[in-house]
Amino acid sequence: MSMFCFQCEEATKGTGCTTKGICGKTESVAVLHDLLVHVLKGLAVVAEEAERQGRADDTVGPFISQALFATITNSNFDAARIEALIQSALAKRDALKVAIGYSSDQDAVTWHGPVSTYAAKGAEVGVLSQPDEDLRSLRELLIYGVKGMAAYTDHAAILGLEKPEIYAFMIKALAATTRELNLDAMTALVMECGEKGVTAMALLDQANTAAYGHPEITQVKLGVGQNPGILISGHDLKDLEDLLEQTAGTGVDVYTHSEMLPAHAYPAFKRYPHFVGNYGNAWWQQDKEFAAFNGPILMTTNCITPVKSAYRDRIYTTGMTGWPGIQHIPDRPEGGAKDFSALIEQAKRCDPPTELEQGELTTGFAHAQVMALADQVVDAVKTGAIKRFVVMGGCDGRHKERSYFTEVAQALPQDAVILTAGCAKYRYNKLELGEIGGIPRLLDAGQCNDSYSLAYIALKLKEVFGLDDINELPISYDIAWYEQKAIIVLLALLHLGVKHIRLGPTLPAFLSPNVAKVLIEQFDIKPIGDVQQDVAAMMAAA
Repeated sequence: MSMFCFQCEEATKGTGCTTKGICGKTESVAVLHDLLVHVLKGLAVVAEEAERQGRADDTVGPFISQALFATITNSNFDAARIEALIQSALAKRDALKVAIGYSSDQDAVTWHGPVSTYAAKGAEVGVLSQPDEDLRSLRELLIYGVKGMAAYTDHAAILGLEKPEIYAFMIKALAATTRELNLDAMTALVMECGEKGVTAMALLDQANTAAYGHPEITQVKLGVGQNPGILISGHDLKDLEDLLEQTAGTGVDVYTHSEMLPAHAYPAFKRYPHFVGNYGNAWWQQDKEFAAFNGPILMTTNCITPVKSAYRDRIYTTGMTGWPGIQHIPDRPEGGAKDFSALIEQAKRCDPPTELEQGELTTGFAHAQVMALADQVVDAVKTGAIKRFVVMGGCDGRHKERSYFTEVAQALPQDAVILTAGCAKYRYNKLELGEIGGIPRLLDAGQCNDSYSLAYIALKLKEVFGLDDINELPISYDIAWYEQKAIIVLLALLHLGVKHIRLGPTLPAFLSPNVAKVLIEQFDIKPIGDVQQDVAAMMAAA
């Protein structure tokens, strides 16, 4: 086979996609992704040597971060743009080799080839090029963790915050995968990835809140108005800021979709009266929802699905997202803004959105808001009004098995509170779950990009209750995963010492039996199971 991909939860038959990705990724794009990762490894090897010589190139880390972001599931399907990234990676690698006088016979450092050879080379250096199942498993777990870290890091960099140690680890991790390290060394790198993942998530939290303020409890409307609209999806808040500025006073409303819902909770965005509400649900329902919206759609990051003819002429991509033949909005100039005038002019010619539903959703329970309620929360725990917090963050997806998370939310007793972040919330955020003494039983901390809030809340509660071990808290973890950002969140939780995590709908296909066994034995990671049995176990702290 020339394609093999098992980086997401929808890997075919729980093993891997071999002809076409369930995500819609073609064989040719899949091998281009593999080749891009391969040449990034070569760039990392040279960058590591440059650092040893005291001649580091500070542009390498940010470039690696962006390029890896393009390979995340449901991010970039545009072969031409992936090829351009490969060419840029080769150019950076070779220029740095010359600058430091570096020579090597490593394939990732020396490979060059015309575009016509990309497919063959991509297949040659893909996942299965490592024959040892356990080393392959750890190597891919590390790479996928770094991909997730890259997404957080790139978002923070766009807002002006960077940490050299994060880029240094990305370079170290990618370079390490070119060497024949033993299982212990690879395991140590995977755990270090979790540590750096916490740093990256904290950095993005700092970037978001410095730019837009701390999220506040906010009611978000689900209905539609009478004006034409633009729908923004993905995760990028800077793109939203640019879009809101440019649509002000134009008669065009702006709606969020999927992971952009929590943007309504940031104080900086509340000053725009034309920022009217949320439209639709999780990413995988976008084909029907985008068709019904009628106006232009802006995909700022993953997750984009195969584009349908019903909205093909009014969907735009930007950043590291791409789909072949779709209009792409270029990056903003230094110190400037992206140009969304094409979307705005098109929106003025479109009908208003077709209403899908009415009502409101509540968001804004990021760490600052929850800690503002700390006394109330602690009292509720001490009096027994709250018996358990259940973290149900993560990703949504197409599998019918994900109804498990809806059923868990419904089955949890009335003295349990759900903490969530990510699009997994769409499985239960429209249920009438009620509240406990004024505290909603569903606390939405935001995007998957805001998962740091869940860790921060747990660590602060550990301090408040004077506990020595985070696992002594009345908190259980029932996590839905789909792609690589969920992997870095998982590794970050493991670094923080969190145990007894339930993960589903399935355990990752890239975990070999031996690697899965280690995670199960050391951290008590377990697959989701029967709803009633899982709820009973979580309430019993098991």
